[in-house]
This record gives sequence, C-alpha cells and structure tokens, in this order.
Amino acid sequence: MGLNGSKRVTKLSGEYNAILDINRITLPKELRERLNAFHVVVSKGVDRCIWLYERDKWDEKVGNIIEENIDTFSRKDSRLVRKYIGSAIEQKIDSSGRIQLSDSLREYANITKDCIVLGAMDHIEIWDSKSYGDYSNEDIEDNSAEVASAAEELSRRIKKQRGID
Repeated sequence: MGLNGSKRVTKLSGEYNAILDINRITLPKELRERLNAFHVVVSKGVDRCIWLYERDKWDEKVGNIIEENIDTFSRKDSRLVRKYIGSAIEQKIDSSGRIQLSDSLREYANITKDCIVLGAMDHIEIWDSKSYGDYSNEDIEDNSAEVASAAEELSRRIKKQRGID
C-alpha cells in the first residue's frame, strides 16, 4: 500500500538486452523484481513487438477496456479483438525467470535470437533487436513530430481530467 492507503503501483522501466533460447526468453532480474505476479499474459503488441502484462493488469487495462468498448458487429473492432485478445496467452514465469514465446508471437515480432526487453510503465515490451533499432532510428523529424503531437494530446487529456481548460 502507498502512504495514503492506495495500492502501490510500480512502474516498469529500463531497456535490456536478452537472448531467445529454445523459444524462451529470460526476463531481466530488475523487471522481474518489480512484477507483482508469476502469471503473465503475452500478446501481440503495437509496432510488431510482444506485450507482457501481469495477469490482473491485462484484465484491467486491455481485456476489460476492449470488451467494454467494442462493437461486435464492427469489422475494425473485430480485427482489434482478434489481433490483441486472440493472440494473448497466459504464461508462468519459471524459477529461472523465463517465459516461453509461441511460434506465432515470435513470427509476428520477427524475433529469432537477439532481443530488447523494455519496461513500459505498466507492461513489458519484447522486441527483436534489429527491429527495435530500425524503429528507434526512423526519420528523426517524423518521429519528433509524432512524439510532440502525442505529448500535446496527453496534456489536453490531463487538463480536461483536472477541469483545467
């Protein structure tokens, strides 16, 4: 519990190198220590990475949000469900800190051996090293404009939530 009685939320952060070995990846100790569970959900993520969430966090942040906001008869919504929910697999982190990555998840993220594991606040992202390098080195001007736009949108939402216009 936090100081005010609220549930303490540990933010996941950091960038780590890892190696895929026999379809398993060892999660960095620093990230494992901050996870509050041994059962996690792995799924396709945005930008051809793999998402890893604590089971409860997955239900709260992804599963429930999608379920409460989709239109079953919408083709776009159905595609979203198939991609992110349909590919989700519950995994147990073994005693050595490893999880298994399915063939379909590895193929989706182009993971063969060398990986990057990122803490992304409430989840972990697993990337193929080359793919992550390519993503990180995209045209700086385009990337900067997208980040600036996202920051402005976040600021707008925070102000609205706080009643500041």
